[in-house]
Amino acid sequence: PVGGYEWEMRFYPGGKDRHCAGNASAYVFCRSQVKDVSTRFTLSMLQTKGQVPVASFDPRKRVFSSKTPRYESYDEWGHPKFVERAKLESLSQLGDGCFTVLCVLTVVMDEAPSLQLHSHLERMLEDGRGADVTFNVANQEFRAHSFLLAARSPVFAAQLFDLMAEKDVRRVEIVDVEPAIFKMMLHYIYTESLPPYDDGGGNDIRVMQHLLVAANRYGLERLKLVCEEELCKRIDSETITTMSALADQHQCKRLKVACTEFKSSPK
Repeated sequence: PVGGYEWEMRFYPGGKDRHCAGNASAYVFCRSQVKDVSTRFTLSMLQTKGQVPVASFDPRKRVFSSKTPRYESYDEWGHPKFVERAKLESLSQLGDGCFTVLCVLTVVMDEAPSLQLHSHLERMLEDGRGADVTFNVANQEFRAHSFLLAARSPVFAAQLFDLMAEKDVRRVEIVDVEPAIFKMMLHYIYTESLPPYDDGGGNDIRVMQHLLVAANRYGLERLKLVCEEELCKRIDSETITTMSALADQHQCKRLKVACTEFKSSPK
C-alpha cells in the first residue's frame, strides 16, 4: 500500500512478450481502481549478496488510470527490457542464486489542494470574526478566540477557562509584554509561523529575546525553541552576557549549550 492505493511489482523472467528480445521485464501495477494517479518510481535489480546493482533506471513519472479494468496489463508501467536473460541466468549460478528487485514508488498529489488551515486561521485573527476575548496590552487591544488560545497554551487555558470558569471572561489585561511582542505571539499561536520582524537595524535580537520570555511565560514550548534557535545564531562577544543570563533565567538548554561552546571556543 502506498498513498492510499494497492500496488504490485510484476516480474517476467522470460520477458513480457515477443518484443523483449532476450530480456526479462519488470513493471509496476496498480491493483486499485484508480483514475489519473500521478506517480514517480524507479525499478532496479540488486544481487542479494553484497547488494551489488545489476540493473537500474532513472526515475520515471507515470499516470496510472483504470480506464479499461477488464485488462489488468493496461495499468502496468515499467521496463520491457529490464535485464538481459543471460545476466539473469549467470546470477542463478552465484551464491544462493537469489536476487532482489527493488521498487521505490511515490504517489504525487499534484491535484490535491494545498493545506490552507493556517491561512484561514490567520484570516480569523486579522478580521476578528467570532472572537470572544479582548486583550488589553499597553492600551492596545487584540481580539482573539479563547478556544484556540486554550488549545495552544496551558496558561491561556487556565486563565480563560479554569481559574475564571465562573466568570464571563471578555477582557483580559496583559502586563509586562510589549504590544508588538504579544501580536507576534498571537500570530504564531494561530499560524505556527512568525511574521517578518527584522527591521535591518539589529532590533531582531531584542525582539527574539522578548518573544522567548513571552513564549516561556505562556507555555509555548515550540515557539520557545524557535526563539532559542534564532538566538543561538546571533551569539557574539557583545551579546554573550545577555544570552547566557537569559538562558539561565528561562531554562533554555539549547541556548545555554551554545553560550558555553562560544565561551570555550579558542576564537
